[in-house]
Amino acid sequence: VQLQASGGGLVQAGGSLRLSCVASDRTFRNYAWGWFRQAPGKEREFVAAISWSGDSTYYGDPVKGRFTIARDNAKNTVYLQMNGLKPGDTAVYYCAAGVHPTKSDYPYDYWGQGTLVTVSS
Repeated sequence: VQLQASGGGLVQAGGSLRLSCVASDRTFRNYAWGWFRQAPGKEREFVAAISWSGDSTYYGDPVKGRFTIARDNAKNTVYLQMNGLKPGDTAVYYCAAGVHPTKSDYPYDYWGQGTLVTVSS
């Protein structure tokens, strides 16, 4: 069972990126998903989470109003649309799957490999 994250890259401040995370197993349709990020020298930080149905979403304070998490269960894929990017958003972004859409990284059972987002000023 694997999660494959993609979509990172270099973007100027104010720009947008969309990250994707594809699961190799259809059973991930029944999981909650989360996005976390880790900047150099910092601890991993919660970004967003979504329930298995997609009805409930949660966001970290730094990204509220700028980022949107969504999922397409038919494609076993979760997305993170990032608008209004700031240099402070520079980090490696990780997707994760677990039973509940928590803000803590501990309960997530499966993790993608990470995709680097760099925002230039």
